[in-house]
Amino acid sequence: MKISVREVYPTYTWHWQLPTPSSDDVCGICRVSFDGTCPNCIYPGDGCPLTVGTCVHAFHEHCIAKWLDQDGSKGLCPMCRQHFQRQEEP
Repeated sequence: MKISVREVYPTYTWHWQLPTPSSDDVCGICRVSFDGTCPNCIYPGDGCPLTVGTCVHAFHEHCIAKWLDQDGSKGLCPMCRQHFQRQEEP
């Protein structure tokens, strides 16, 4: 049996690399998948990056910025209520 390939349609997927302890694939604030976008964005990717705190909870950058700007948040992580500080990138 001889097989010939006439056309090839390459496809790909991408996803954000999350810290190991963080098993959630959704933002803790808007509950939208990280592979999607936050409610403020149209397209996923670098325009809607992830922010990971020292507590290892991950959020869309726009979601956590809005959360921290609210008077009632007091600069605390919405998941564990520890002081939210962004992890340094390696």
